[in-house]
Amino acid sequence: MKLRITHPLSQVVLTSVALIAISIACSPSKSAESPTANAANASSNEPLTSPNSSIAQDKQPCALTLSAAPSVNGLKLGMTPDEVLALFPGSKDDPEVRSDLAKAPSRFGTSGLMVRPDKFANKAEFSGVSQITFTLLDGRVATLHIGYNGPQWPHVDKFVEKFVQGTNLPPVEFWETFEGTDNLKILKCVEFEVRAFAGGQGGNLNYVLLQDLEADKKLKERRKKARAQATPTPGQ
Repeated sequence: MKLRITHPLSQVVLTSVALIAISIACSPSKSAESPTANAANASSNEPLTSPNSSIAQDKQPCALTLSAAPSVNGLKLGMTPDEVLALFPGSKDDPEVRSDLAKAPSRFGTSGLMVRPDKFANKAEFSGVSQITFTLLDGRVATLHIGYNGPQWPHVDKFVEKFVQGTNLPPVEFWETFEGTDNLKILKCVEFEVRAFAGGQGGNLNYVLLQDLEADKKLKERRKKARAQATPTPGQ
């Protein structure tokens, strides 16, 4: 696997499937999630929720905002589809991509997009990446899921250590362990969250997922409002 991560503040914003039904929603458990979720279902799934685990009291919270979220090979939260696809020459002509783009957003403003880097000329830039899934809210990337086909890490901490290199993210000691599994580490910052999972045969289920927490909050508010409008007022 080749991870090339650039500091978000120095990355020129050019322009980014889930496994897991992250469309976006991602809810890891003891069993590993499949990285082959269909992006077409992205608009119908629940967003990610925060883990019910605790951080040791001596760990300081991550105070980074969305503007400081890491960029992964040029991909980052907040991008438009055009900015994403500009990183994959010829992707707009790909049948899978065209099918995703043709789907209308859900009534809540969500849509999904999947890219398989090995189809395109710059696949060397994404060596080791099997697929990338995006959930968009109002036309902006709200979750970014990068699925890898290896390598097999001795522990998820080693994966995190590799991922944070070249970023302003805190070291693995400040990441949470998801309750019930030692394969998943989570970093929750002020406006975004990062998840890193290491598992599967030969590491074929490895993934990194970034989520815009402000977009998630907005989506939850829209769903809450819709439920309230659908519930009859007592006495009526």
